[in-house]
Amino acid sequence: MMANLNKARLLKQILLVLFTCSTIIIIVFFGLLEKQLNRELPIAQNELLTVKKGSSVASFAKILVHKGWITNRFWLRSYARLNPDNVKIKAGTYQIVPNMTLTALLAHVSSGKEHQFSVTFIEGSTFKEWLAQLQKQASLSNHLSTLPTSEISNRFKITQSNPEGWFFPDTYAYTQGTPAIELLKRAHVAMKTKLIELWQQRAKGLPYETPYQALIMASIIEKETGYLAEQPLIASVFINRLAKKMRLQTDPTVIYGLGERYQGDITRAHLREKTAYNTYRINGLPPTPIAMPGISAIEAALNPATSDYFYFVSSGDGKHVFSKTLTEHNKAVRNYLAKQKIKK
Repeated sequence: MMANLNKARLLKQILLVLFTCSTIIIIVFFGLLEKQLNRELPIAQNELLTVKKGSSVASFAKILVHKGWITNRFWLRSYARLNPDNVKIKAGTYQIVPNMTLTALLAHVSSGKEHQFSVTFIEGSTFKEWLAQLQKQASLSNHLSTLPTSEISNRFKITQSNPEGWFFPDTYAYTQGTPAIELLKRAHVAMKTKLIELWQQRAKGLPYETPYQALIMASIIEKETGYLAEQPLIASVFINRLAKKMRLQTDPTVIYGLGERYQGDITRAHLREKTAYNTYRINGLPPTPIAMPGISAIEAALNPATSDYFYFVSSGDGKHVFSKTLTEHNKAVRNYLAKQKIKK
């Protein structure tokens, strides 16, 4: 009887010791786990982390070990087993910042909020320059270098084989692997939307039969001046010239028509050459826009200032001198050339 009681007491003590040890082990384990999760990772600067489609927790942990952000996979895999709802690795490219903890990193890659790259197209840039800029974006996929320009027009149902002018200059955000054509699609939709909206608000008596003709004019205005306050006045000059059946005689159209042949100077031979874009030789507007106009240039084309001006020339400070007569204009040109000569 006494022996049985001693055995029972010993077993109870053993179980108590085991329970105590197990409790201590569990407490230590979770304490170490929390410490590992909340430890700042050794990340010196912002870095992009790409998680491939179908990645498991094990393969993700292996990437972190390879980068030296964690020393082993044990703690991450243990946390994932205990908290599967908190570790749902989603494919994508994420920006990881210095001092981020493992908990924060896991939350970030489980959120699916990928890093946003961006590309900015400036007002007055050409379609050719857009394609070159897109080509430099390594984070885009399916570059357009091998796609004919006419095919790009077909994809967006642009009537003209040359899609110049039909894309709105702005900053566009995108995620890793976005097809380049997708950015053009967004820019095209934006341009169509804004052009239609502004066309509805246009002034009366303008010499445009279609919104596209206004877009052509806007592109010329955009290339003529970067001083936004002058754009409505520049527009008025061209409107006045068209009303009098005068040729536009604007250098940017000549330059566009020359293409690769333009080397920084317009010669007399260039001005005499009859191309579809030489507004010194053709009547009215050129066949297409010559650049991507911004919103202010479109607004100026559709709501020009009211003036009696028919001419303008650079004043040498980014602005222009406007004239009503050819005599006044020639004088302004001589003044400009004299200033340029002094600078030299």
